[in-house]
Amino acid sequence: MEILCTRPGCHHPQNQFSDLDDPTQLKTAQQKYCTSCGMHLILGGRYLPQKLLGQGGFGTAFLARDRYTPTMRLCVVKQFQPMGNLDDQQLAMAQELFEREAHVLERIGNRHPQIPDLFAFFPLIVPKSQGQGTDQYFYLVQEYIEGQDLEQELAARGKLPETEVRAIFESMLQVLAFVHDQGTIHRDIKPSNIMRHVDGTLYLLDFGAVKEVAAGAGGTSMSQRSTGIYSPGYAPPEQMRGAQVYPATDLYALAVTCVVLLTGETPEALFDGYQNKWLWRKFIQKIEPRFGALLDLMLEATPGDRPKSAQVALKLLALPSQGQASMQPAAPPPPSAPSASASVLPAQPSPPTALQKPPKSAQKNPAPTQKSSGSVIPLLLGSAFTGFEGILLFMVTGSLLTGNLAIGVWGGAMGLIILAIARKILELKEMFILGAITLGAAFFLVKTVEFTTLVIIAVLVGAALVAAIALFTLIYRLLQKIL
Repeated sequence: MEILCTRPGCHHPQNQFSDLDDPTQLKTAQQKYCTSCGMHLILGGRYLPQKLLGQGGFGTAFLARDRYTPTMRLCVVKQFQPMGNLDDQQLAMAQELFEREAHVLERIGNRHPQIPDLFAFFPLIVPKSQGQGTDQYFYLVQEYIEGQDLEQELAARGKLPETEVRAIFESMLQVLAFVHDQGTIHRDIKPSNIMRHVDGTLYLLDFGAVKEVAAGAGGTSMSQRSTGIYSPGYAPPEQMRGAQVYPATDLYALAVTCVVLLTGETPEALFDGYQNKWLWRKFIQKIEPRFGALLDLMLEATPGDRPKSAQVALKLLALPSQGQASMQPAAPPPPSAPSASASVLPAQPSPPTALQKPPKSAQKNPAPTQKSSGSVIPLLLGSAFTGFEGILLFMVTGSLLTGNLAIGVWGGAMGLIILAIARKILELKEMFILGAITLGAAFFLVKTVEFTTLVIIAVLVGAALVAAIALFTLIYRLLQKIL
């Protein structure tokens, strides 16, 4: 059997022990040591690391087997191993976060089917590989979830269909409702921390950045503040500022996760820093209005403008769609340090019976109705008449008057015609009558250009105007859909 050495920097971490292939000897074997650095290999006397799963900011994860279970159960062993040059204060904070994850998993992991169970948490003191003294390592052992995280799925499959993302959204809201109910805020929701088991069950992972809300009104403001641990792009403004965090902080990160899964784009590509707006909708063709509106609500920069809890978000999602109206925002959080129950599970408002008025963006750019789309035809007819009439009037006034006077009269007449068309004073019938009168006048008055040539020029100018207006309208509507 191969056992992997967990000492950081070991030059040859693979170790083979043929005697451990015998199940009887495996259960009773004494401690084994790395042949390269002398590190203890059977962690806690029972866990056998066999594969490196990955490395993060504060630790390294190994796939291991528990030799004291009948089936040699697979588990995940996390070793506290902060990366980079940390000072004493930063190291202490990192170790606190690692221990906090163990405390949270022990408290809530066994009580929810979508949170990994904690199996063990222990320190290991071993001699240094070179020289005198000892090294101390901390290990956390938790349930192994066989499958892929959503970041891996996104890389393999590309953007996910809306129905699948909505199922992920609802499932994680239910998990967060439980987590928040326990006085806990996760603070690091992102695709890589949501694992899909091979049986399809979704799990919320990595409680290393978790924030436990202080109980009682006597909690100090510092106990409510964020420690500055977050994933860029997924964390809301209050978390990046190191300010107080709320259940709505996790809802923001979940919404970012969903728009990333829907679009296949990074948060940086979906957020316009210049306008301070999320522009994720331009990357998708359509989305169910209720779901899209709730995502927009959860992406609000101010936590008080988001739903106050996962339960409220679930209720808003379950409401029947009623037109294009927006959802009712949550009330702002209280200014004083709240109690655990008040901070995590505020009093729930009854579901609104009617939706509120559309947001300002919707009022400024209402969706075009069927009637407005049909108004292009009168516009094109008016353009054709204006071009046709303009050429004929130019020739008629040039025959009757000379110089600037002719141009002034022609310009005034054209201005009146355009105004009459815009105000709908000239309808189609009046256009035909006025066109016929002008055509007759041109037939008797125009001497310099043959009448047939003049009519052809007028028709061509009218057709050119129609083509130009039609092209402009098409481009404008395409830009409306894109932007």
